[in-house]
Amino acid sequence: MSSEDREAQEDELLALASIYDGDEFRKAESVQGGETRIYLDLPQNFKIFVNGNSNECLQNSGFEYTICFLPPLVLNFELPADYPSSSPPSFTLSGKWLSPTQLSALCKHLDNLWEEHRGSVVLFAWVQFLKEDTLAYLNIVSPFELKMGSQGKVQKRAAQASSNTELDFGEAAGCDVDQEEIVDERAVQDVESLSSLIQEILDFDQAQQKKCFNSKLFLCSICFCDKLGSECMYFLECRHVYCKACLKDYFEIQIRDGQVQCLNCPEPKCPSVATPGQVRELVEAELFARYDHLLLQSTLDLMADVVYCPRPCCQLPVMQEPGCTMAICPSCNFAFCTLCRLTYHGVSPCNVTAEKLMDLRNEYLKADEASKRFLEQRYGKRVIQKALEEMESKEWLEKNSKSCPCCGTPIEKLDGCNKMTCTGCMQYFCWICMGSLSRANPYKHFNDPASPCFNRLFHAVDINGDILDEIED
Repeated sequence: MSSEDREAQEDELLALASIYDGDEFRKAESVQGGETRIYLDLPQNFKIFVNGNSNECLQNSGFEYTICFLPPLVLNFELPADYPSSSPPSFTLSGKWLSPTQLSALCKHLDNLWEEHRGSVVLFAWVQFLKEDTLAYLNIVSPFELKMGSQGKVQKRAAQASSNTELDFGEAAGCDVDQEEIVDERAVQDVESLSSLIQEILDFDQAQQKKCFNSKLFLCSICFCDKLGSECMYFLECRHVYCKACLKDYFEIQIRDGQVQCLNCPEPKCPSVATPGQVRELVEAELFARYDHLLLQSTLDLMADVVYCPRPCCQLPVMQEPGCTMAICPSCNFAFCTLCRLTYHGVSPCNVTAEKLMDLRNEYLKADEASKRFLEQRYGKRVIQKALEEMESKEWLEKNSKSCPCCGTPIEKLDGCNKMTCTGCMQYFCWICMGSLSRANPYKHFNDPASPCFNRLFHAVDINGDILDEIED
């Protein structure tokens, strides 16, 4: 190696190390060479998608994803002894999201750049081209379809193909290329499958967005302090940013109050809701367990096909079969009716207690047509009709009858004096004060001056259209 080549190589490697940080450029320890990671700047709202094929079943097939970052292209190079005076650097170019054909086109262009710079250092020109011109050179636009190369078709390139037989990818590289075209052995698509490729791209995009977020300053709209993104959190839907300290206090208050459905963005009228992962990051484990339990409970309450075991010692959620009123608790094996929550009773209507009968009548009278049909299905039409009739009878009896003071039988007074005889137990009683009367002389109650009903045997009795208040002896 000539001293000029040695000096040029050292200067170039030193320049690359000073221009790029440790994540973008690493110098090899054992040889003259290194590795450069090229992160491309994507246009806004850049979308990727993938189409499934017969050989691979893709869960994400047909979906588009908007991303801000793609995994880097990796250029591994080694400098020969006569570089840059005579020979170019030997290299491999790998990438996850470019096909082997597209990577081969880039390798071809790197060879052309060497021919243009022969005798001079070329690594910086290679890196700049890959970083700034890859998308335009390969005619990649949004939405960009991810593809896998057919590894069985990869062929080794000739040691040095002549310029008149080499393919020019400059304008057509973005189009589909015939499988029989030669794929450069230096082009490596470093991915196992399309499914893993999508996941790797989405994970990388999320990690890079978080890295950028953590390095910026944001104004918290609660405490009005400027804080680094690493001390802040943003809601995924609206992207509103608040410091973690303020959100922690806000979340803890809501969870202690049981308002787990209200962990939304503090911005007025903003519907964005914090994810369980964000809540877990901010609150203590005990409080998160309460949040998790209440969130599950509220979610189950909204599910029409979930009922709870009525046993007080169990209370576990039970899935209800469509069109069936029987449910069996998987924990205690209790079979119960999903309507009345009592032991399952087959096709028989649900049992109704006296107290429930009154509530049922009131509920039925206030219900709309759909609710009435549901109640009739639940309790049976005859039970509903019975409830209505019994309540009407009860109201009429309360208004038009009195209960016997001895046996409680309802008695209606149609006519006659105020000395009444119970049809149930044949007891005499006064209609005015409802006191029991002597069987030997029931009228003494009305003739005794000391009695509260003295001289009121015909009190309030209709006689020939006149209501008598008193009958004098």
